[in-house]
Amino acid sequence: MTSWKYIYFVGIGGIGMSALARWFKANGFQVAGYDKTLTTLVKTLIDEGIEVNLEDEVTAIPAEFIENPDLTLIVYTPAVPVQHKQMLYFRDNNFLILKRSQVLGMLTKNLRTIGVAGTHGKTTTSSIIAHILRHADVNSTAFLGGITQNYGTNLLLNTPTDNLEEVLCVVEADEFDRSFLTLFPEIAVVTSTDADHLDIYHQHEAMLDSFKEFVSQIDENGVLFMKNGLDLASSTKAKVLTYSLSDGDYYADNIRIEKARFVFDLVYPDGRIGDVAMVIPGYHNIENSLAAGAVALYLGVAPETIKEALENYRGVKRRFEYQIETGNKVYIDDYAHHPAEIEAFLTSVRALYPGRHITAIFQPHLFSRTRDFADGFAKSLSLADRLLLLEIYPARELPIEGVNSEMLLEKVSILDKNLIAKHELLELLPIITTDIVVTIGAGDIDTLIGPIKNVLVSSFANI
Repeated sequence: MTSWKYIYFVGIGGIGMSALARWFKANGFQVAGYDKTLTTLVKTLIDEGIEVNLEDEVTAIPAEFIENPDLTLIVYTPAVPVQHKQMLYFRDNNFLILKRSQVLGMLTKNLRTIGVAGTHGKTTTSSIIAHILRHADVNSTAFLGGITQNYGTNLLLNTPTDNLEEVLCVVEADEFDRSFLTLFPEIAVVTSTDADHLDIYHQHEAMLDSFKEFVSQIDENGVLFMKNGLDLASSTKAKVLTYSLSDGDYYADNIRIEKARFVFDLVYPDGRIGDVAMVIPGYHNIENSLAAGAVALYLGVAPETIKEALENYRGVKRRFEYQIETGNKVYIDDYAHHPAEIEAFLTSVRALYPGRHITAIFQPHLFSRTRDFADGFAKSLSLADRLLLLEIYPARELPIEGVNSEMLLEKVSILDKNLIAKHELLELLPIITTDIVVTIGAGDIDTLIGPIKNVLVSSFANI
């Protein structure tokens, strides 16, 4: 890696890509990249001194990268279209081109790696583990799939040391495009293996095979922490420990809600950590905390330190993130984009605010995901009292005939439901009656958070 001087990221605004870009920038490399949208994250990268261009043109690539192909590494995400002009140029001119996952695998090769995988929960679980380790003063680094509220970044850097084998590296192990197969962790967590990314895997069984291959790569002297009930134990030589809300080697006891906070006891084989009062809400986040606590206990972190860290962990941006919490009016934003995630999110909102009217604003992500899980989306979205449905965010995909938001809306069972354009949303919100507004989705719905918040602050104030 020391033979490179210039690192160019195609799709630099992605959450995983931006963490890598920041790592290279922090370690003295010259970093630049392309992204199609000037998001808040892209603006932050620019503010940090990373050059980002928004036009897919070869002329937009900085000259020093073009002029030094032997010193330049191109890092790309599989979400980039095949006919991307800059990528075609790099291929035609024999630049070294690696996937983000390949580079991440290289970086973690000489570190004690904790790989957190799963179709849901991996971002929160990995960030909780990283937070506990940082709170416990364990020398560690973390490449995360979200911006942590505690640190305001998706990258935590370790303290420089001559002995890298002492450094713990927390990394989100992404199953998309089988990216996690570049990782060979000492410790792994698998939170879930529900069907997803069927545009890549086609069949759920193929995705399960990929998870089995991932756990087979855990160091044989390491450990796998998996959600109780997953069928992975026979695929690894590592020690296997289980967790879940109600049973396993690690589980939650005495779960209750006190002053709008979830409180529970973390029960582990040698004892319990009592009365953990979480800042982040949700039954699913109790489960994520169990997994993180289990890893920390295995690494020798003191139970009282784990309790302190869990109680001051403030979550990840766009994961059950409160935008407004004033009196009887609430606005929460969440990244959920799979039926199981939406169900977990809305169920937790219901538990926190029983009897309150919930208006859900949802933007489906990908035509293929909407097609593959239409019935599941309809069922989970029907947990709201009112649904305002946006058009599908295509991301890397072209439209699929017959797959659209109108098709999904017809399947939703609640009566108060409407298909609405983004530009109409801000006009509608001030005139509807509701207690709780939630925005849900993984597309560009995040660009609406600020405007929605401004509108709701004014409309709630007038009620």
